[in-house]
Amino acid sequence: MSFRPDRPYNDLPPLPPHKDVETKAVLKACIEARAALAELRISGQLIPNQAVLINSIPLLEAQASSEIENIVTTTDRLFRFANEAGNHADPATKEALRYRTALSEGFQTLKQRPVSTSTAITVCQTIKGFELDIRATPGTALMNEATGSVIYTPPEGQALLRDKLANWERYIHESEDIDPLIRLSVMHYQFEAIHPFTDGNGRTGRVLNLLFLVDKGLLDIPILYLSRYIIGNKRAYYDRLLAVTTQEAWEDWILYMLEAVRETANWSTAQIRAIRDLLDQTAEHIRRDLPKIYSRELAEVIFVNPYCRIGDLVTAGIAKRQAASVYLKALTEVGLLQEMKAGRENLYINPALLALLSEQRPARHNQ
Repeated sequence: MSFRPDRPYNDLPPLPPHKDVETKAVLKACIEARAALAELRISGQLIPNQAVLINSIPLLEAQASSEIENIVTTTDRLFRFANEAGNHADPATKEALRYRTALSEGFQTLKQRPVSTSTAITVCQTIKGFELDIRATPGTALMNEATGSVIYTPPEGQALLRDKLANWERYIHESEDIDPLIRLSVMHYQFEAIHPFTDGNGRTGRVLNLLFLVDKGLLDIPILYLSRYIIGNKRAYYDRLLAVTTQEAWEDWILYMLEAVRETANWSTAQIRAIRDLLDQTAEHIRRDLPKIYSRELAEVIFVNPYCRIGDLVTAGIAKRQAASVYLKALTEVGLLQEMKAGRENLYINPALLALLSEQRPARHNQ
C-alpha cells in the first residue's frame, strides 16, 4: 500500500484500523469526554421547551461548520432569516441555514433508521440544495489553500466508493466493543478520506458526527457545538486528518476529536445554563412588570425565535394577531425586545439572547 497525494487513494484501508485505537491515552481522554457529554445531556433536559435549544445551538454549529469551508455569515443574520426560509438572505446565510435544516431533518430520520450512506446522501443534498449522488466522475483533489499543491486525491469509481461506505457503515454499527466516541473519531476520518461527494463532504461529515452521538444514545438532541473547536483549531484538524493517511497517526487524531468533544460539551453545557438563567430572568421580568400578559409560554417564544414575529405568538397559541401585536409592543416598552422594520412586517428582537449566543468564539489551543 502506497500513498501519493496526486493519485486516487483507492488503497484506502478498510475499517477497523490496523493499529490499536484504544491506547492508554485515548481511553483516559475518552472517559473525560464521556463525562462531559453526560453532563451536557442532563443540562439539555433542564429546559422543558426543547425548541429553545434546537433553535439556538444547532444554528451556531451551522455557522461555524460553514465557516470552516470559508462560507461566512453572522449569528445575527442566521437568526434573522432562520424562520422565513431564507428568501431574502445572502447566499452564505442560505447555505448555513441549509446545514441547520440538514441536521434537523437528519435528527428526525433517526427514528426510522440509523446513520447510513443514505443518511449521508440526504444530508449532503440538503446542504447543497440540489439532488446529488455518490461521486462518479474522476478529477476530485484536495489542495493546499496557501500553495495550491495537491495534498490528497480521494478514491474514485462509484462502485469502489459505495464498497468503502458499506464498510464504514458496518464499522460504526457493528464494532460494539469499541467506545462510540472512538468510533466517532474513526468514522469521521474515514468519511472524509472516502470523500464521497464532489462538494459538501466536510459539512456532511460533521452533521453525521452529531447524528451518530444521538443514534448511540450519548445525546438526546443534537446540541453539541462541535465545529466550535474545529474552527478554533482548524490547522490541526486538517494536519491530523492527513497524518492518519500518511503515517497512520490514529492516536493524535482520536485525541484531537476527543478533546473537541470534551471542550465543546463543557462549553455547550455552560451555554445552556446561561440560556436557562436568562429565560428565567426574562419570565420574572414579564411577571413583575406585565402581569396581565404574563405566561411562561410568552417568555419561551422569544427564546425559540430571537427574531420574533406576530405570527410566532399566533402559531404558539399564545394570542390572536391583534393581541399578539400588543404583547410584543409591551415587551418592547419594558426593554426586553427591540422593534425593527423588515419589509411589510415588524421583527421583535431579543437583544440579550442574541448577545449571549454571539459570545461564542473559542480559545485557541496549542496543537
